[in-house]
Amino acid sequence: MAYRMSLIANRQKQIWLLFTGYWLLISLFGCASIMEMAKGVAGVSTKTLEKNRKSAITKSFNYDYFSCYTMVLDIIKCTEAYIYAQDIKKHMIAIYVSKQDTTVVGVFFKEVDAKHTEVQVSSPSLSAKGLIATKLFSALEK
Repeated sequence: MAYRMSLIANRQKQIWLLFTGYWLLISLFGCASIMEMAKGVAGVSTKTLEKNRKSAITKSFNYDYFSCYTMVLDIIKCTEAYIYAQDIKKHMIAIYVSKQDTTVVGVFFKEVDAKHTEVQVSSPSLSAKGLIATKLFSALEK
């Protein structure tokens, strides 16, 4: 009987330690960090793209935000690129260059005014960023 009580007490300690460990992880890193880490492992994180926005290729167009966003979506769908994340409220579309080439590229939108939108193409890869920017910008200028 004493042995069984000892096992139960040890099990309760393990559960308490596990709970405390999870609580510490969430407290120290926050839920967003854990979610971003999970997205990174799954290959769908956009954090790298957001960090590279400062070196993005940027161009303004004479379209309102919604029209520009939907036009870019249509252009991407006509290319070999693969959309892995999009959020109209966050003003972004994240893509892989193609289904075979999983180099990440982000397309970000900044509403300049009611009739003008700035498009930013971001990527850690200079060649991928240039390739997608050229395709998008030339199609948007037509």
